[in-house]
Amino acid sequence: MMKTLDDLLLLGDPRLYSVCEPVLESELPLVKNWVADLHNVMQEIRDKYQFGRAIAAPQLGIMKRLIYMNIDKPVVFINPELTDLSGEMFELWDDCMSFPNLLVKVSRHKSLTIHYLDENWTPQEWAIEGDLSELLQHEYDHLDGILCTMRAIDQHSFKWRPTP
Repeated sequence: MMKTLDDLLLLGDPRLYSVCEPVLESELPLVKNWVADLHNVMQEIRDKYQFGRAIAAPQLGIMKRLIYMNIDKPVVFINPELTDLSGEMFELWDDCMSFPNLLVKVSRHKSLTIHYLDENWTPQEWAIEGDLSELLQHEYDHLDGILCTMRAIDQHSFKWRPTP
């Protein structure tokens, strides 16, 4: 049964603070359904809140190292690893589907390289910077049980999202 917005884990759910297990090659047939669920819920978030470029599997209770991003086209990141994190940082107001009305000011690396397996289990590498670097750091943190609330710059780094 297709997962919906009602299946999205919200801030405070203990599963959001868990470290995810790697996707096994034997689980590759399951990835297509997981990605369909991630896509569906991300689309519902976009329709309801007008944001959402990527989502991590644990946000739907799928405790696997899997990220789905869809900006210009869908990209599936299986068992991603981040390397070459730049020393140069930048600050921004981060948002999260698991607490859609809260913004958190965080500091992120300006650039990085992500190594991952695609949906065909083919190794991939992508050097990225700027807003995509921030986005993938945010989603990668979900795989390690880290929320952006835990990366807040200070106790004043929280605000409510302005209503459209």
